[in-house]
Amino acid sequence: MITQHMLVTGQVQGVGFRWSAAKLARQLGVTGTVQNLPTGQVAIVASGDEPQLADFAQQIKRGVTPWAVVHDLKITAARTQRFSDFRIITR
Repeated sequence: MITQHMLVTGQVQGVGFRWSAAKLARQLGVTGTVQNLPTGQVAIVASGDEPQLADFAQQIKRGVTPWAVVHDLKITAARTQRFSDFRIITR
């Protein structure tokens, strides 16, 4: 199991992106969190095996909803974390 931080830039707030990302993560067996940032970006912490995370990232790049437009996806390795599920963080 590995954990990655993903920073998604583009039109990703107010378009159902977090909900769709959480639904996708659950379908793929990825655990972690997703949250909007004050910068207009979305932050994701995702844990899973390498093929799961590669598939998840590939689909995140496509925008996961018809209304989202992803301009950039930055992925960095993180200390492995274990989550019980995938949750949307709201402030």
